[in-house]
Amino acid sequence: MKKIKYNKISDYKYEIPKSFDKGMNVPAVFYASKETLNIILNDNSLNQLINVSKLPGIVKYALAMPDVHQGYGFPIGGVAAFDYDDGIISPGGVGYDINCGVRLLKSNLKREEISSIIKNITMSIYSLCPCGTGRGSAVNVSENELKKILKKGAKWALNNGYASQGDLTCIEDNGTLNSSLGGVSKRAIERGSYQVGSLGSGNHFIEIDYIEKVFNQEKADKFGIQENDVMVQVHCGSRGLGHQICKDHLQKLHDYSYKHNLNLPDSQLVYALFNSEEGNSYYHAMNAAANFAFVNRQVLTHFIRIAFEKNFEKMKKPVFLNLIYDITHNIAKVENHVVNGKTKKLIVHRKGATRAFGPGNDILGPYEKIGQPVLVPGSMGTYSYLLTGTKKAMDETFGSSCHGAGRTMSRRQARKSFDFNSLLSNLKRKNIFIQAKSKKGASEEAPGAYKNVNSVVDIIAEEGIAEKIVRLKPMAVIKG
Repeated sequence: MKKIKYNKISDYKYEIPKSFDKGMNVPAVFYASKETLNIILNDNSLNQLINVSKLPGIVKYALAMPDVHQGYGFPIGGVAAFDYDDGIISPGGVGYDINCGVRLLKSNLKREEISSIIKNITMSIYSLCPCGTGRGSAVNVSENELKKILKKGAKWALNNGYASQGDLTCIEDNGTLNSSLGGVSKRAIERGSYQVGSLGSGNHFIEIDYIEKVFNQEKADKFGIQENDVMVQVHCGSRGLGHQICKDHLQKLHDYSYKHNLNLPDSQLVYALFNSEEGNSYYHAMNAAANFAFVNRQVLTHFIRIAFEKNFEKMKKPVFLNLIYDITHNIAKVENHVVNGKTKKLIVHRKGATRAFGPGNDILGPYEKIGQPVLVPGSMGTYSYLLTGTKKAMDETFGSSCHGAGRTMSRRQARKSFDFNSLLSNLKRKNIFIQAKSKKGASEEAPGAYKNVNSVVDIIAEEGIAEKIVRLKPMAVIKG
């Protein structure tokens, strides 16, 4: 690939012009600081972003958030919107782990109340919430029951005693997307039936945190949170079911590309017209996987609540964990956005990027007046953030923000670079307890394998895409 030429638009915003490479339909825009720019230029993520800009029906520009890194097809941290009428949908713009996402829970406990029993609470959660690759679920369901999950999403959890109505109001799309099962294979159903309520592996985690710093007290008060409050994060997705759905449809769309003689900028960017039979089939199967992921995080939440309650029974202290928000960062959504002064219906792909809708959007439910909660977890043992979306995000990023710190090296490189025992010692010095299913898996997720989350969030905040509300510091981490 030729050396990438870009223009600096603002302190943290850069543009690769449409004239840079033949076939670009729109410019490619990315966010970076001096600290992160060289990291971004050292992998293939910007070349992938340029290829995304060549896809048919793309609107305005292809975008990369500051946590961007190389992925499959789209870069992770990529955002692209396509015209609803003549645009496309691409599994490479969503990823294998459909509706991988994060939820944040607020307890009525303070840091000092759990510091002496943090290990006990962590081990209770670990015993109730299956971790790691392959089989293992908190709830066993039949294939027929799983199909209900794929159709009903979080409503299934509500109907079966794993959620409250209050939970559903604080989940993106209330935890249910319009789906059909025509594009869901028997193998996907088989894989999902033994993974309901499971954490998985990779970068997925359950984390017990406390609020270490408040940036905006007024908004923090509206969330009902303050310094030293104990919080819990859950990060996972649609497990083997989502992976299988992506795999199945990638093959179908490879066939589609041959059938229609498509000139793909990258073989990983197979796509179908959104309104085609194949595009519609993938979209509804993707939504089914997203519904599974919403239920997966909700069932895990149910058992996390039980773990907390058990550890405080003897103290006769009632404990609650209220859901602040559940947000997805691997999905394609049909949304309305203003483009060149006109409202257009678009298919917005966010891969390793979250919504960051600003105030005034009625889909935000209890957060309509303050903006969408944006959850940005850090790498293992580092800070995480709660932010809120802004009007500027709606104007400039299709209401999107970053989703994490962003990798700087592959998992294989991380395993070679970071010894588990050294990692354990470093976390212990920071008073962070870790329970990991796999030593190799934990080494892959060492903080040194990621960008500095503080720097990534500062870029987002300085550009006005999201506003910092609070910063969280970990007390315990559970890894698959």
